[in-house]
Amino acid sequence: MADRDYYQILGVGKNATDAEIKKAYRKLALENHPDRNKSKEAEGKFKEATRAYEVLSDPQKKQAYDQFGHAAFEQGAGQGNPFAGGNPFGGAQGGPFTYTYTTGGDAGGFDFGGFSDPFEIFEQFFGGGNPFGRQQARRSVYSLTIDFMDAVKGATKRISVEGKSQTVKIPAGVDNNQRVRFGDYDVLIEVRPDRRFKREGSDVVTEEDVSFAQAALGAEINVETVAGFVKLRIPPGTQPNTVIRLSQKGIPHVRGNGRGDHYIQIKITVPKGLSSRQKEILREFDSSKKKSWF
Repeated sequence: MADRDYYQILGVGKNATDAEIKKAYRKLALENHPDRNKSKEAEGKFKEATRAYEVLSDPQKKQAYDQFGHAAFEQGAGQGNPFAGGNPFGGAQGGPFTYTYTTGGDAGGFDFGGFSDPFEIFEQFFGGGNPFGRQQARRSVYSLTIDFMDAVKGATKRISVEGKSQTVKIPAGVDNNQRVRFGDYDVLIEVRPDRRFKREGSDVVTEEDVSFAQAALGAEINVETVAGFVKLRIPPGTQPNTVIRLSQKGIPHVRGNGRGDHYIQIKITVPKGLSSRQKEILREFDSSKKKSWF
């Protein structure tokens, strides 16, 4: 039987966002996880959904799948496929989903479709352990508060673990209340807010004040992003609260390549303390034949 379309498996469209893909997979995983649903049919659905999520949640794999379909992950794939003759993602023979994860519990051997640890999906979704009661050794959790820019760019920090100093490497793009696994313990990250940047997932939102003249006539201004200062062109006739998108200037993705975007909301400042000449010019403009400057 031919492999089903990964988008069809998760019940999402090709333009689905990362959040929509994760939400769809979470629903299927909860319904069909082998610890919760013992039917053979559920086991197959869980593996199928996990394979689909493994590909569609990774930007590089998703791009290859969108272009070549399942052939992108087959040995000696068809003509025109730049990955032909080998799996580009480093999996075992036949694709990236072929090994078996074996537990010490009653589940025996089970192919979880490419995840190095099947319980990671529950830590991602719930911020904690497996909700279905599988017996595991309790992992110690230590909290660490870091600055906003350390979360964006990554950092190396020292924490105290059982009285001993340990060095931990915080990955770039980590978010508030996210757990990072180190050896046999977890670190719960708390991120201090930043007065300049507001974070929304992997995107950043800021406000930028421009003068009435700059908005009306157009201008080029310097704006600060998490990736540094960039020049931003304000188009002539820009309206209040216009939002301008800077592609790939947001937060790096913790899993996978690329980064989010930076959205700038334009605020137009109304001048105070106008001179007599300036007031006269504005009155002339207001009384001109133009119905509105907007």
